[in-house]
Amino acid sequence: MSKQPSQSELERDAQAEQMLQQSDQVTDRLETGPDADQDPIAATIERAVDRVGAVWPLYSFVTANPLSGFEDQPFHRAVADGERLFGGRGYPHPDIFRTAWERGQIDPDVLAVELEAHGIDRDPEALLEEMATAEAERDADTESDEATEILDRVLSKWLAAFLDEGQAKWPMPNREEGFYAAWRSVVPYDGDVPGCDDSSDLPETATEALESVLDEYPEGRWIDIAEHHFSALPGWTGFIKQRVDDDTDPWQSTYPITLREYLAVRLTLAELLDAPIEPSSDDERGADAGDESEGEDEVPPLSERWLTAWEKSYRERLLEQIDGSVTDPADAGESSRPAAQLVFCIDTRSEIIRRYIEGQGRYETHGYAGFFGVPMRYRGYDATAAVDACPPIDDPEHRVVDRPDDEETVTKRDRWTGLATATRKHFKRLKANVVAAFPFVEGGGAAYGSAMAARTLAPSAIASLENAVEERVPSQHEFCSPAIDHTDHDDHAHADHDLPQGMRPEEKVEYAENAFALMGWTEFARLVVFTGHASETTNNPFDSSLDCGACAGNPGGPNARVLAEICNDPDVQAELRERGFTIPEDTVFLAGEHNTTTDEITLFAEGVPESHREDLEQLRADLERAQAGAAAERLESMTDDTDVDSREAVAEVERKAADWAETRPEWGLAGNASFVIGPRELTDDENLDGRAFLHSYDWTTDPEGEALEAIMTGPLVVTQWINNQYYFATVDNGVYGSGSKVTQNPLGNVGVVQGNGGDLMTGLPLQSLQRSDDEPYHQPLRLTAVIHAPRERVTDILRHHEDVKRLVDNGWIGDLTVIDPERDNEAFHYRGDLEWTAQSQTALSARDQGQGRISTAAQD
Repeated sequence: MSKQPSQSELERDAQAEQMLQQSDQVTDRLETGPDADQDPIAATIERAVDRVGAVWPLYSFVTANPLSGFEDQPFHRAVADGERLFGGRGYPHPDIFRTAWERGQIDPDVLAVELEAHGIDRDPEALLEEMATAEAERDADTESDEATEILDRVLSKWLAAFLDEGQAKWPMPNREEGFYAAWRSVVPYDGDVPGCDDSSDLPETATEALESVLDEYPEGRWIDIAEHHFSALPGWTGFIKQRVDDDTDPWQSTYPITLREYLAVRLTLAELLDAPIEPSSDDERGADAGDESEGEDEVPPLSERWLTAWEKSYRERLLEQIDGSVTDPADAGESSRPAAQLVFCIDTRSEIIRRYIEGQGRYETHGYAGFFGVPMRYRGYDATAAVDACPPIDDPEHRVVDRPDDEETVTKRDRWTGLATATRKHFKRLKANVVAAFPFVEGGGAAYGSAMAARTLAPSAIASLENAVEERVPSQHEFCSPAIDHTDHDDHAHADHDLPQGMRPEEKVEYAENAFALMGWTEFARLVVFTGHASETTNNPFDSSLDCGACAGNPGGPNARVLAEICNDPDVQAELRERGFTIPEDTVFLAGEHNTTTDEITLFAEGVPESHREDLEQLRADLERAQAGAAAERLESMTDDTDVDSREAVAEVERKAADWAETRPEWGLAGNASFVIGPRELTDDENLDGRAFLHSYDWTTDPEGEALEAIMTGPLVVTQWINNQYYFATVDNGVYGSGSKVTQNPLGNVGVVQGNGGDLMTGLPLQSLQRSDDEPYHQPLRLTAVIHAPRERVTDILRHHEDVKRLVDNGWIGDLTVIDPERDNEAFHYRGDLEWTAQSQTALSARDQGQGRISTAAQD
């Protein structure tokens, strides 16, 4: 089920479209001169802001490692620098380790080996007490500077006013002149800022403002000063950093802001408020840590050893679930043709529904990144602006719009949506109008009150009503088709003309071939379903975080429809057959969308021929049964109720989706811990508890390793981002997450703050990670990657991709294991610097060193 845009979203999109049309008239206001490469201020800003990660607007929530700027360093050093700059904890609290230890999630033998390898022979209980004491001392040492707190509060207020994206009824004036100029023109009216009665009291440009402050300090101190101030509000800094880098952002084009202007305003305010300009000695970066090699005497903290033991314990349990008999996937499993093949996103939520679908009959399921390999910018029929439907690691290469092909249905749809839109606009105007507000309350209060009471007291009834309305209003896929054919000219009113419309024939073939090659397909069913995913939730600022991350926080249904349209093209199929893909004449490709809140799968089957109707109806019936089982399992994970009735589960998850008081409509990707790259046969009989990303891969169909290379340099990197965002938001939610939803406030259509102001929160809320205030759900583990491929092939890819190798060598990917099919599926664990250790050696070490070293009391 695709989300329908809210009124605020429609209005925001309309404003964005208008600003796109104005952007050509806006001149470049960057204040670096023609010799920017020689500008010491520009060089200072570039180096100082490097450590702050980018932050995307809330309506396009992109998961990212909050310490991505430190990935060139070993993990333990990076989290220490993160604590110095941002004040955030980098390892789980000792209480979390204790809970994992007492629940048996940390294997005693594995912990013993890990501790002994680093010369630690004390009792685990004593070590936990030692870590708890150190944590208490850390918390006690936390100090705050009142002047800096005032500076942060005042600056956040001005940033919120300037960066607002259509929410404010009275927007900040002069924004088109840039942040510094707009702020300078109105700050004399700010009662919180003393000593500034007239704009002429302030430097005229941002560059002059920076020079007036920085010239008082040696140039060698500038980077420390700038880094200190950029990291003071990492949410706002990261948001500005991302917006500056996005050359398609209409808000940035019309209301420009630069990091230079931001730093100029902050340093000017710091002087006016008598806040410190230089960091304290404890906050100084000292030597450039990013260029410094690790010292020989540097020892990772004790927390690192516990975390590594926890991760290795999880890895060993995961490897026990992998079928070691699968060497050639083509020879595994049943040889008969499957009833249908369904391709899901690699998202961890897909693992659950895939198990239940496979349990219904002769169905194959596969995993592929949820944008289905089509880097596009998409605009739906109702939308007034397009969205990027591909990972942020890629740039969109095509624009695709939905074009109506059934005028009668279009008329019906427009009548319903037009009425709803007009009604919302009317009520919004009445509520905002000073004169009409009081009579509106008198006349409409009873109706509004009744509606609020119904949504609060009977969300299930609201869900049923919404479903009934949706049945009467035609869905987009029922009367539109994605326009994927390449055209040199496009007369559609809202097209984005910076990208080519549609795709050329050779590009269509490439996207289909890449999909089949990456998944190792040699056989095709009568029905092949590309299944995107989306979430359904009410009153949730973080709704885009529950949609498809591979589609930049948007539903994946449009991408699935595009790939199905490509694969049904007779010319594409003919070319693919020439390239060795034996596609039967009776194979039909179609799209679907998995609602991850309710586990309903909607099939977009308007083009399926009559000859396949019986297959289609059987598939729909089996998907309903799979939905009931998956929904019951998800509810059990939320409630700890082990006796959930599958017949009632669907109604309950639909209620949660419609309940506007529901802080946790679903778990999202909470629990994620591993990424398995290989054939489904490796794990198809196992319950992986929705903790594994699953990407289909057949090493026998990839002799040159090109498909595996694409997976390791793309999806593996993205899953590391996701994993680390969940990790850091769990270990320190106040710094790297966003706190409780109960006390959050959406701000400016761009993010959330805690309370009534302050920094933009950059990560996930507590409710996405914990069952309750003192009961964690997500286990903060770094990603365990398991690849079914020859070891030499993986080594060669790491050798040629230093960025991926660095993630593993530096511990941002906690563990990399290869299951080598050329060596009887023996497991090899990556040791670092392109070296491996055989699983048999690891097991022998555990038996020899771990036996009897852990007290039985601790195990109990």
